Amino acid sequence: MSLKFYNTLTKQKEEFTPIDKNDIRMYTCGPTVYYYAHIANLRSYLFADILRRTLKYSGLKVKQVMNITDIGHLSSDGDSGEDKMTKGLLREGKELSLKSMRELAEFYTESFKKDLTTLNIEMPDGMYFASDYIKEDVELIKKLEDKGYTYKTKDGIYFDISKISDYGALWGGKREWNKEGARVAENSEKKNPEDFALWKFNDKIGFESPFRKGFPGWHIECSALGIKFLGEQFDIHTGGIDLIPTHHTNEIVQSECATGKKPFVKFWMHSEHVDIGGEKMAKSSGNFLRVENLLEKRINPLAYRFWLLMASYRTKINFNWDALEGAEIALKRLYKLYIELGDEIGVPNKEYQQRFKDYIEDDLDTPRALPLLWDLMKDNEISPADKKATILDFDKVFGLGFENIKEEEIPEEIQKLSEEREQVRKNKDFKKSDELRDKIISLGYEIKDSSEGPIIHKI
Repeated sequence: MSLKFYNTLTKQKEEFTPIDKNDIRMYTCGPTVYYYAHIANLRSYLFADILRRTLKYSGLKVKQVMNITDIGHLSSDGDSGEDKMTKGLLREGKELSLKSMRELAEFYTESFKKDLTTLNIEMPDGMYFASDYIKEDVELIKKLEDKGYTYKTKDGIYFDISKISDYGALWGGKREWNKEGARVAENSEKKNPEDFALWKFNDKIGFESPFRKGFPGWHIECSALGIKFLGEQFDIHTGGIDLIPTHHTNEIVQSECATGKKPFVKFWMHSEHVDIGGEKMAKSSGNFLRVENLLEKRINPLAYRFWLLMASYRTKINFNWDALEGAEIALKRLYKLYIELGDEIGVPNKEYQQRFKDYIEDDLDTPRALPLLWDLMKDNEISPADKKATILDFDKVFGLGFENIKEEEIPEEIQKLSEEREQVRKNKDFKKSDELRDKIISLGYEIKDSSEGPIIHKI
């Protein structure tokens, strides 16, 4: 085993060795469940899924934990603005109560789980609502209070970053802030612009605590859950790149100051954004797409998984429908070739297996690993049965669903319509071609053109 991953903490690719021999403890930052997840959100979970699958493929045992943020996440990183769960309640005209908040959270958590399943993302070993662990949040804040890291303002309990020397190590050090700047203006009682809330007071809706009624800060939730289920030090923490400057930075300092142990996490790993139209996909701007939108376009969501695997998880990518449809055509072609290999399953080819391991264990290099599927299909030196076994072996990591692929029987009527359409296309009668496509769709089948001919599937 020669696993190497890019560690955000050290800004370099490093050899990965577990803290406890073969047992990996891994924390994945989960969603704030005030609304539906969009497909850019889901890239972070796909990346974590590929990471987990790779670790298991390399012979390691993995315990993965994920939080569900259903309280305390404010719209501003400066600990001000609207609480996102409250925003969800107001949007849907629901009562402002903890009961309604939990009901909202459970609804959108089920939607999130459905999205994970649709993209063939394996569920973590534990998925926990933050609101169920207020006791652990309070205990962690009390530890920080006893050690002198906190102070109180009119709106909450804050962490004083001036008490530590290495705040910001995850992203490169402290920022220089203008004392008249906006961050200071958000809360004039803060001693430092980047001091962050551990507990926010709220006398109308919130949880009882020794500090005052209110909510835990967003950051303390993840520290408390990570420590409870994985220990005071663990191997890997994943999330999207947008969590680096504030959320994960604050997780590190509060956890290490409370426990007295460094490092809190050995490897911090982050996935890049998926943009749309050159801009970040975001719920706040309404500029986003859901898995449902893929299904409405009759696109197999696994084609989105396939498309993401074409790029490094650390590369920003720009979503467009043409690229996704091209990925779907390629994936369906691979499915067809796989089916044509027959029913017999042999043994994985050692040479291809080693090449695959070399790529995937080198910082999850799926862009180099994916082409092995095509190379394998064209290799006449390998039997169809062994090709099939090798593809299934690769798919333990790719998760593209090869083991569930079955040959579709296309009715003779549909085949004849497709052949007629191909002929009129050759004659450049595109109006008639579109009419035939519409007729095929009306009969419950979709047809997509590729360089190797039309690909037909039942809708």
